[in-house]
Amino acid sequence: MNRPLKIPVTLRQASELVAEGLAPERALAELEQVAARYAVAVTPAVAELIDTNDPDDPIARQYIPDARELDARSNERDDPIGDHAHAPVDGIVHRYPDRVLLKLVHVCAVYCRFCFRREMVGPGKETALSREAYDKALGYIRSHDEIWEVILTGGDPLMLSPRRLKDVVADLAAIDHVKIIRLHTRVPVADPARVNDEMVAALRAKGASTWVALHANHPREFTQAAREACARMIDGGIPMVSQSVLLRGVNDDAATLTALMRGFVENRIKPYYLHHGDLAPGTAHLRTTIAEGQALMQALRGHVSGLCQPDYVLDIPGGYGKAPIGPGYLSQDDAPNRQETDATSPESSYRVVDYCGDVHIYPPKS
Repeated sequence: MNRPLKIPVTLRQASELVAEGLAPERALAELEQVAARYAVAVTPAVAELIDTNDPDDPIARQYIPDARELDARSNERDDPIGDHAHAPVDGIVHRYPDRVLLKLVHVCAVYCRFCFRREMVGPGKETALSREAYDKALGYIRSHDEIWEVILTGGDPLMLSPRRLKDVVADLAAIDHVKIIRLHTRVPVADPARVNDEMVAALRAKGASTWVALHANHPREFTQAAREACARMIDGGIPMVSQSVLLRGVNDDAATLTALMRGFVENRIKPYYLHHGDLAPGTAHLRTTIAEGQALMQALRGHVSGLCQPDYVLDIPGGYGKAPIGPGYLSQDDAPNRQETDATSPESSYRVVDYCGDVHIYPPKS
């Protein structure tokens, strides 16, 4: 954005970030310590978005290492959402009855500084499932006919080649009870050129419907190239939903969050989840409070189209799954019942808050 030449390769070293002006030279020693523990990767597409004149740039905050990542809090966890507690075989997480995660790879195009799997992904970790582990994972899915949906995650499944992805999608679609294949990815915004016609074709197979969940956190991530990558998927018959993480200094104000959710909808992507920040080690500086998140969701309600409303969710630490934690608009009224629906079934009385903050009684007085 503020550099005269485009960066031709993904930056993976703290020294490379400093050389490109993406991090200050005075911070090099600390950033090298961070990079020694947590993976770093900034693609050319992401690097070009960073405003090097802005010390608080929201794109840089997501991808450029920060010395505060070395400050792990006592309540933070290596496995904050409890994947390991629900892993019957390598590569599978079976937390909910009708769906499983299939973690094919442990590498990403970029490494988010708030990643809840930051202890498990990146160079030096296992990069992908072995053939034996993959076959066992498929065997597990085949043997559990309650599994309706398989979610490809990791790592980023779109880091696989189109040929490999085509084989995986075909293997899953051949299982009678698997009807939905969902992929969670950053690639359309982080490396949009990977989403070519061959990749899109690889994601389709007879017997199951494929969905893609795009992870983006700031409206500036919707570059022209990213928009075109998403359009190739959607025009190719693959519906898309969104997932975002609520991040301090990135999208924790109503104007930015509104622009982000509208950006998804304008690109035919339905807002799905807004995640509260997980308790991953060294991420406290990026987390908001739940109260702040609820206030932001309340600011969106009514003022922004219903198409733009995600579910604000918390992944309960320990592996207990997601819980919606948005603001409440309905409460029991303490006053006596005001109206009855019939002679035998009294209708409770409720207080309902509208999007302007005004309170109403339901049912209304007759």
